[in-house]
Amino acid sequence: MAFKTEIEFKLPKGYIDENGDIHREGVMRLATAADEILPLREPKVQANPSYLSIILLSRVITKLGTIESITPRIIEKLFTSDIAYLQNLYQTFNAIEPLKMEVSCPSCSHKFETEVPFLGES
Repeated sequence: MAFKTEIEFKLPKGYIDENGDIHREGVMRLATAADEILPLREPKVQANPSYLSIILLSRVITKLGTIESITPRIIEKLFTSDIAYLQNLYQTFNAIEPLKMEVSCPSCSHKFETEVPFLGES
């Protein structure tokens, strides 16, 4: 299975540009640490933490229809159902996958796969 760094999506409603054209299909890339950290310095985010998702989505969406430069202003103009869809997609696409490891039972030597807990988990 190949490691995916981008995912295509189709918005439920779509972005309507200044010409009245609707843009529904797009591409989202995996987020980096900078994508999640740098927006925290933004005055708009400091004044309203809910604005973080707007900036974050504008950083990781690389294409929306024919638009290839996604700005916070474009994300602001999306319908709430599209924002909810994108937030869910972001969370799913960027989720940490559990580390799996093959182990053997000390009693019977049966081999099986188990998940390794993340640091701080028990």
